[in-house]
Amino acid sequence: MFPAIWKNYILPILSRPAQFQVAGLCYRAAPEGLQVLLITSRETRRWILPKGWPMAGLKASGAAVMEAWEEAGVKPTSKPPKKVGRYRYPKITSGGVPVDTDVDVYAIEVGSLSQDFPEAGERTRQWVSAQEAAERVNEPDLSALLLEFPEQIRGTNPAPMPKNKSEAQS
Repeated sequence: MFPAIWKNYILPILSRPAQFQVAGLCYRAAPEGLQVLLITSRETRRWILPKGWPMAGLKASGAAVMEAWEEAGVKPTSKPPKKVGRYRYPKITSGGVPVDTDVDVYAIEVGSLSQDFPEAGERTRQWVSAQEAAERVNEPDLSALLLEFPEQIRGTNPAPMPKNKSEAQS
């Protein structure tokens, strides 16, 4: 029985190349300092960055912007997204099998947040410091990236975003 499990389940997982996704590390300057936007995943409700699969006809950075819109209602500033790192996590497939997935992360400066976006009723979003974001996410590599982010972005002068009550916690 064990040889069949090894051959049919374990070996394919070990030999499978990593899949690829893109994520938006959405940020703004606030009176309290640099903030990043976290959202909850739809099923497990854990804190994540908006992310998804590459899209035909879009560069990876464009796909990251599109995911940030669909999952978090992000309307970016005119500043182009900038790749700031990569992390790996075990994505659980629909069959329950974990598959290593590499995620390229793009910094996206937020101009505003929409209250009406495709996944508005499915996710919670929240502005937090990079330090708090690093503590909330489950992926160690993403946590490290978030801790380094303020230093990476420091020279780019993010534009302060007006803070109103509807955007403070949403």
